[in-house]
Amino acid sequence: MSSSISSSDVDTSPEDYGTGVGLSDPNISLHRRKMLDLINRLHTTGVQMDMDLPMIAVIGSQSAGKSSLIESISGITLPRSAGTCTRCPTECKLSHSEAAWKCIVKLHIITDASGQPCDVKNTPFGPPITNKTDVEDRIRRAQRAILNPSINPDKFLDDSELDDQKPEDAELSFSKNSISLEISGKDVADLSFVDLPGLIASVGSTGKDRDIDLVKALVTSYIKKPSCVILLTVACETDFENQGAHHLAKQYDPEGKRIVGVLTKPDRIPAGEENRWLKFIRNEQEPLVNHWYCVKQPGSKELQNGISWAEARSQENDFFALTQPWSTVEPQYQKFMRTTNLTERLSTILSELIAKRLPEIHNELYNILRKTQEEMIQLPKAPSSDAVGEVWHVVGEFMRKLSRRLEGTSDEGGLLQKIRPHQEDFKRAIRTTAPNFIPWEQHSVRQNQDLPDADFLANEEDEQLVPKTNKIYVDDVLKHAQRARTRELPDNYPFVVQKEYIQQFTEQWAPPANVLFDHVYDILKEDLNTMVQEHFAKMGRGGAHHSVIMIVHEHLDAATERAKEKVDWLLELEKAPTTLNIHYYSDFKGKFLAYYKGCRDEGELTRKLQTYKAPPTHQHGSTFQQAIFKALGGLNEAGIAVLPGDLPKLLPGDPMDPALGIMAGVRAYFQVSYKRFSDMVPLAIDHEMILGLEKGMESAMRDGLNLTGPDAKSRCQMMVQEPSIVASRRTDLQKKLDRLHAASLELRKLLV
Repeated sequence: MSSSISSSDVDTSPEDYGTGVGLSDPNISLHRRKMLDLINRLHTTGVQMDMDLPMIAVIGSQSAGKSSLIESISGITLPRSAGTCTRCPTECKLSHSEAAWKCIVKLHIITDASGQPCDVKNTPFGPPITNKTDVEDRIRRAQRAILNPSINPDKFLDDSELDDQKPEDAELSFSKNSISLEISGKDVADLSFVDLPGLIASVGSTGKDRDIDLVKALVTSYIKKPSCVILLTVACETDFENQGAHHLAKQYDPEGKRIVGVLTKPDRIPAGEENRWLKFIRNEQEPLVNHWYCVKQPGSKELQNGISWAEARSQENDFFALTQPWSTVEPQYQKFMRTTNLTERLSTILSELIAKRLPEIHNELYNILRKTQEEMIQLPKAPSSDAVGEVWHVVGEFMRKLSRRLEGTSDEGGLLQKIRPHQEDFKRAIRTTAPNFIPWEQHSVRQNQDLPDADFLANEEDEQLVPKTNKIYVDDVLKHAQRARTRELPDNYPFVVQKEYIQQFTEQWAPPANVLFDHVYDILKEDLNTMVQEHFAKMGRGGAHHSVIMIVHEHLDAATERAKEKVDWLLELEKAPTTLNIHYYSDFKGKFLAYYKGCRDEGELTRKLQTYKAPPTHQHGSTFQQAIFKALGGLNEAGIAVLPGDLPKLLPGDPMDPALGIMAGVRAYFQVSYKRFSDMVPLAIDHEMILGLEKGMESAMRDGLNLTGPDAKSRCQMMVQEPSIVASRRTDLQKKLDRLHAASLELRKLLV
């Protein structure tokens, strides 16, 4: 802090101070006054609650002479009584003014009656004081008001019945709340310091055990700050080792850079022990960067007789000039005795600390201001005075976002992009339900042989998904067809055979449809929850968010029910196999029939026909290729359109032909129906559940939130009313911003 400040910088004799009272000496330099004035103005903004501002804190054990020292610095008289005098912090804010001397007493309240933190209050306690002799009584009354928080403070100003209250009768023995003295006048300097309660060594018969820790915590809250100058008072009438204030100060300033030691009551040193205390004056015992000082204040009798400040300083000067061994101390240590030397040194330390800390204060203030503004931005938007308009605005924004999401966006995380993979899975699942017809007998030598790829399906599917289980052999199909015959002719088989095979695969379509249904529902619900969270989570106390969640979920469930009905209807339609797509069905029936027949023929001819490729010209190619080429050409010239794949149909008859025809018809119908169903189900879900979600949503929101009617205003006001914790946080941040802006303005004035 001020390690560069040495005591040799100050060598001012008491006579140089004229008639000034302590730090109010008019000879203080302009720069010093400017620094002290700045820090005092910063303290008036209250910004010390948010950042570390240079100040002086007076600490010591009980009856260590702190109050007398404060009186000698401030020029006012503090209350005195038997036992502990100071039971709460007393902040002195001194400011120079050309107006007449006055003192404004305020109660600085930071905790409630139970000791819990509360909104900071800084309220005047009585009218301004213009006579210095009235200050002591006002401070005494103010302290009683602080120690009795359940009583109206004004009663302690006017009610004479409370004048005789004893300290032990107060509600509290100590308090974190403080008395603030704003003293101004021509002979007053610009300075801030605080007199803290004396540290308690033991609890008396009327005390409380918690008082020791309370006072220690209170003192610690001040001296732990790096910019606090610790004015440590040590009474010479008590052993140094028994005074805990020094140990506490060194705990937070182990190198002694911020501590200014003050020895009090030197006239009460037992005879012969003076040299032990002179070691402190010479900085040989417990050395400090800013040295030890010694002062001599008036005794109780002299105070009762009304000794003046000038008389007290004169007596002090006589004591150190005429009393052994103080009068014979080496000349270089004489400047560490007397109150005037101490006050001059304090002024120098504080003003130079302020000057050194000024750039840091600028940076800290800027950083705290920026962080506070960010915290304010992160809070939910403050409620509008037009609650109905605000709610309608948020609902409108939600509906616009919902409409864009349901219509489809181009981003990777779009709603439709999330759904599409599940639609592809659904289509693939339906395709795998194709009947696995095997054109060989169940006990043939080829029963474990894989079927060749059906090349004609290559243009129909992205990939061939041929089921490998639930094989249906051709002889089983024939047996089933024969069992189903009733009064048909021998070469006819009832349609019920094909219908039963069709029902076998259509009955497998409900589970994949339900899986798609569930996936779309979950995606929609998650997307809705995200949008509701985005638009309504920060509105009010959370009631609107909860209500909207319930409304949109109910609306989603209604849209889901409509879509479910459509999907069930489509499933029901597939139970009655039929199609008007005759060309597509006939084409695939012929292809599958040729495919099955080709698979059954074990001859070389069939294999050649299945692998036939036309030669580049009729003069080239193998004899077989040329022959087939001529045959195809002749048939086409005769008006019979034939492709190479149709040639196996010309092979000799097969006893399994009726079964092959049934298999080809069922398999062809699967191609028709599965494409139809795998298209219609996603379309139905999209129309009723996705796009249908927007239908009626705004009216559902309006009715569900009761945004119309005579109670609309009151309901909207309840919805936008923010939680008390958020309102409290907003108020605290706004007060903090006000303090920071006020402090920033004061700092800018310094640059003008």
